[in-house]
Amino acid sequence: MNERPEPEEPGTEQPLDARLRAAAAAHQPDRARMLARIARAVEEPGTSRQPRRGPRRGLRPPAHRPRPGTRAWPRVAAAAGALVVVLALGGTTALWARHADRPTAGDGRPPTVRTSTQPAPSAGPPRTGRPTAVAGPLRSSGALDPGGNDYWSQTEVTVRTEKPLSALTVELRLAERTPLTSTGSWRTRPPGDFEEDVRHENGSLVYRWTLKKGRSVPPGRHVFAGQYDHGSGKRSSADDEYTVSATAGGRGYTVGGGITAG
Repeated sequence: MNERPEPEEPGTEQPLDARLRAAAAAHQPDRARMLARIARAVEEPGTSRQPRRGPRRGLRPPAHRPRPGTRAWPRVAAAAGALVVVLALGGTTALWARHADRPTAGDGRPPTVRTSTQPAPSAGPPRTGRPTAVAGPLRSSGALDPGGNDYWSQTEVTVRTEKPLSALTVELRLAERTPLTSTGSWRTRPPGDFEEDVRHENGSLVYRWTLKKGRSVPPGRHVFAGQYDHGSGKRSSADDEYTVSATAGGRGYTVGGGITAG
């Protein structure tokens, strides 16, 4: 037997969808009772009916009488149909209740979820930052000379090597937040040993010193400096940087870093 839900107290009425879900969850069709009803209908032929009486006076007997048991089949069909309808309604209500809580798109349909079996595109090799200040026999640093003023500055790159260098390139990049004008440069090594290039490149004033072929740099401390005019006020070296590439004992090394304030 189906259990009837107790009546709700006034003021506690639940929304329609909640009540339908509760009714669907509590619904349990009484299959045994329905099957018993069908069985009784099948076994109903004339044995369980009242004996037939003769026709009343003044009435003509029917021209055709149905055979015993033929009237039971409509009842059987009706009972079976009722069972199908009850089961269908119960299943439909339960299905609606299960889907009531699903999110829907703007037009009321469930949202479409698409999945892909293709692998995500590779982000490529990780980026490497600027080189470190130390590599192999090389040590390096960069600094803004404290002897500058509000209109002129000097930036120095210091290279220390423990081995002779057969190749050396020193590059100094000064970010042009305001226009910069080169006023000269110098180095502690002989001027004839290096080729010097000064240019404006990609928003920076660039100094580049390259050791000439056939020349070498002995172990020790070596300084390369660039001098320049700039806008009024103390200049910041936050975006300046340097790079040093060298060859020692047939092996290449690269060091670099930023420029510290003097």
